[in-house]
Amino acid sequence: MRSSTGGPAEADPFDAGAGGLLRQPKSVWATAGASVVAFMGIGLVDPILPSIAKGLDATASQVSLLFTSYFLITAVAMLVTGFVSSRIGGRRTLLLGLAFVVVFAGLAGTSGSVGELVGFRAGWGLGNALFVSTALAVIVGAAAGGSAAAILLYESALGLGMACGPLLGALLGDASWRYPFFGTAVLMAIGFLCITAFLKEQPRPARRTSLFDPLKALGHGGLASAAVSAFFYNYTFFTVLAFTPFVLNMTPYKSGAVFFAWGVLLAVFSVIVAPRMQKRFGSLKVLGGSLVLLAADVLILGYGDHTTAVVCTVLSGAFIGVNNTVYTELALGVSDAPRPVASAGYNFVRWFAAAAAPFFAPKIEEWTDVHIPFVVAAVTAVVGALVVLVRRRALALPRALDSARAEGTLTAEELEPRHAAEDGVTVFAD
Repeated sequence: MRSSTGGPAEADPFDAGAGGLLRQPKSVWATAGASVVAFMGIGLVDPILPSIAKGLDATASQVSLLFTSYFLITAVAMLVTGFVSSRIGGRRTLLLGLAFVVVFAGLAGTSGSVGELVGFRAGWGLGNALFVSTALAVIVGAAAGGSAAAILLYESALGLGMACGPLLGALLGDASWRYPFFGTAVLMAIGFLCITAFLKEQPRPARRTSLFDPLKALGHGGLASAAVSAFFYNYTFFTVLAFTPFVLNMTPYKSGAVFFAWGVLLAVFSVIVAPRMQKRFGSLKVLGGSLVLLAADVLILGYGDHTTAVVCTVLSGAFIGVNNTVYTELALGVSDAPRPVASAGYNFVRWFAAAAAPFFAPKIEEWTDVHIPFVVAAVTAVVGALVVLVRRRALALPRALDSARAEGTLTAEELEPRHAAEDGVTVFAD
């Protein structure tokens, strides 16, 4: 029996038995729990963006720099995370990242100006990059049930964090915009203690990663295509996440409720719906179709009335959840480069869009009107789909190789590059 990608089938990750999704060692749950809090930090500020702007006497475009500084540092740090983790090990890298987040999230709550807050968010982004880029590697290394279960655990943490971040931001931010930052610092400190207690040091890769290896990995056509497509998709994703709260202009509680529902759909579709759709239709068809539907949804969001905008914001979580799962799998398997190196290069490219969207969306509104940022976001989603369509052969090639390997039709020489790339390598991805 083979998987949907043509390779040998792994154990069903939803099976309740010994390799099932829920039957995992404490170290996996500790890492997954800390990952939830890490992803909460991304959407935490969503419901309190207007409150921050009011409290610090800042404009929407100035406050949006909270996302831009965070993801710009995250993108650059992707070139460093593999270099660090291959030298000090996964556990120490996780703890270092958590320590950065605890310190800078706490400092963010003390900010006296939007400039200080943006700077502290940049430090937070560095910590989050070190943690998030290593978390999947640790989960894969310690999880029962193979990489399929590990990816679903990771996507579950992402979805739950994305859902709970706005909710926590609303609950704490209703009293003061500073409290969500302090709350995150406390939760990450708890995660630090849990990983210290339950996670043992992970085996280090056989070969240390250099700072330039991720950039070299992008020379692979399939990986470069996945990264470019994800770049355009991420612009759309973070236009919804960072710009929509200003358009909805709701109280922290109402905005938090909207993005909580958005995050629930994201989690359900990434963990439950996406794998079943991939199995039935194939990953690239699912990804291309989901990107087109996201474009239509965002366009309607931009031109609809307030109720329509709320509905479309929530609905976008479904398409984003599907896209996240498929892109993660492409990053893990599309190239012959060692997976941590390939993932670092892929994330280096795509996170630049997450930094760009929160900056350009409010600027575009200032230059034109409130509708045009969503038109741009719809166009970038379509461009992402076109990249998948045009480059489908390069993106589909690894599945053909895996199928041939499973059937024993490749020679030892043809198999050698993939074995050499995978030997002794732990998996790092976002």
